[in-house]
Amino acid sequence: MKSYLLLFTMLLTTSLSISQIDYKEINSEKLGGARQIKVQLPRNYQDNTEKSYPVIIVLDGDYLFEPVAGNVDYYSYWEEMPQVIVVGINQDRTREDDTYYEDVNFFPGDTGTAFFEFVGLELMPYIDQNYRTTNFRIAVGHDLTANFMNFYLMKDLPLFQGYISLSPDLSPKMNERIPARLAALEQKMFYYLATGTDDIGVLKEPIIELDKKIAAVENENLQYNFDNFQGATHYSLVGRAIPKALENMFSVYRPISKKDYKEVILESESPYDYLIEKYATIKTLFGLEDPIRVNDYIAVSTAIEKKEDWEALAELGKIARKHYPETMLGNYYIALSLEKSGEPKKAMKAYQNAFLLDEVSYLTKDLMLERADQIKADFGYK
Repeated sequence: MKSYLLLFTMLLTTSLSISQIDYKEINSEKLGGARQIKVQLPRNYQDNTEKSYPVIIVLDGDYLFEPVAGNVDYYSYWEEMPQVIVVGINQDRTREDDTYYEDVNFFPGDTGTAFFEFVGLELMPYIDQNYRTTNFRIAVGHDLTANFMNFYLMKDLPLFQGYISLSPDLSPKMNERIPARLAALEQKMFYYLATGTDDIGVLKEPIIELDKKIAAVENENLQYNFDNFQGATHYSLVGRAIPKALENMFSVYRPISKKDYKEVILESESPYDYLIEKYATIKTLFGLEDPIRVNDYIAVSTAIEKKEDWEALAELGKIARKHYPETMLGNYYIALSLEKSGEPKKAMKAYQNAFLLDEVSYLTKDLMLERADQIKADFGYK
């Protein structure tokens, strides 16, 4: 009996460490009552007390939260995107009131204004105060809410830096307002738009027209992607669009692939600069100071060796030693750069020092000894 209880406890603990969802009720002065939200925290959020996370706000959270949260958990597990905090807003009985806009100027009015201010002036401050967040935020919406979230884009300083618009029910003038605003942006913005060939006709036609207008926008600050899914209905397109949107928005975050290595890194003048710029961009865009992945080090170091840029390899070794001081990664790169630069005695000592550290990837203690012993034999060092 005790063994069964122990197993149950272990399974429960494992489950809790995999995903954590908080169910909250926020008292809102703007809405004149309480609003329910769901918050999915990243895996091991409680353990990484120094780490902060981007935020995804999911409108229509009563049905859209789970597909977004599930995709986020999956993609972040495989490092295809960073870990993020996902917040779903329950709108099952209020979405028409929440998304109300005036018939004259076609901007939020009355209950729509209240909800607009609730998100910007109450919900986001609440999330920032109660969770560890960065300044990078994405909004996700479907039909009515997909249209409504564009009102945040119209602000001088948009509340969100990313918009996932799933078959929006576009309000009048939105087809002109969105492209004009995207053209005028002075900060980096991600915009994803989706429909399907079997989407509702009165929605699909304006969406396709909007796509043409946004595609014509020339603004280096804008990263825009559009999908018209073959055979997808108004509802089935959601399941196909969410992963595509996440892939597009977080493409720079992904580990270096074989394709990146062949088509980008080997073709670049400086693989070292490429790596530094990649992680600088991640920090600038998403507010993340993640250490360079070991596999990214290996990909770039391989390219550096092919180009025989031993000075760059030494610099790579210094950074690797800072990020992974317990491993032989950094010492190996420094030793190899010394060996190839004509300083065998220093290289031999560096290999010997690397032997004392932890193995990583293909770098083993045997390899470090072989390198050091080969230099000894070649130059007669004792």
